[in-house]
Amino acid sequence: MAYQGFAQEYLGMPAVTRAYTTACVLTTAAVQLEFITPFQLYFNPDLIFRKFQIWRLITNFLFFGPLGFSFFFNMIFLYRYCRMLEEGSFRGRTADFVFMFLFGGFLMTLFGLFASLFFLGQAFTIMLVYVWSRRNPYIRMNFFGLLNFQAPFLPWVLMGFSLLLGNSIIIDLLGIAVGHIYYFLEDVFPNQPGGKKLLLTPGFLKMVFDTPEEDPNYNPLPEDHPEDQPRDQDQNQHPQ
Repeated sequence: MAYQGFAQEYLGMPAVTRAYTTACVLTTAAVQLEFITPFQLYFNPDLIFRKFQIWRLITNFLFFGPLGFSFFFNMIFLYRYCRMLEEGSFRGRTADFVFMFLFGGFLMTLFGLFASLFFLGQAFTIMLVYVWSRRNPYIRMNFFGLLNFQAPFLPWVLMGFSLLLGNSIIIDLLGIAVGHIYYFLEDVFPNQPGGKKLLLTPGFLKMVFDTPEEDPNYNPLPEDHPEDQPRDQDQNQHPQ
């Protein structure tokens, strides 16, 4: 019964959230089982551009460290806010959601070229949290039963929690910065006087992810299939 419930919950996840969280869990499991090592995954511009280890552009977003509190904490927030975005403001707009992933990953990779950052998954999670929080500004949040605040403060609370754990806040600041850039370009600037939408989802993404589903109960009208109509219609017409 527990397995069936888990399978039902897993299959009920929206596609992008399911794909990303699954990739993160499988990557961590592969490291834990020693099939691969973190040294094969981390962001290294020299190995990427000189040794053509292109996979590092992706894998550095998939590894959140060994199994432990930090890993499960990140997975919970990743799953929760990625899913709420995909089922909320991006509902029916999978291509736009994927484009946000690509845009955010691109900006973080650019920053990674100039900073000694090895894994960017946590920054990506903070970006998702930031975008969700700005699009849901009136929701009241509770953090471990200790703090009550409005949703827009959530990324800053998480950054403060990281600081208390002794972690560097550079990753959190990067996620907040990239999240704000996306939010400003997508939600703020187009609504300003003289503003316009600058982030345009490429057509090929819409073709791949936003293909309209065919309704199996749809019954086309006869005029939609003129080849099925009798050719001697004129003979069946009566003069006025």
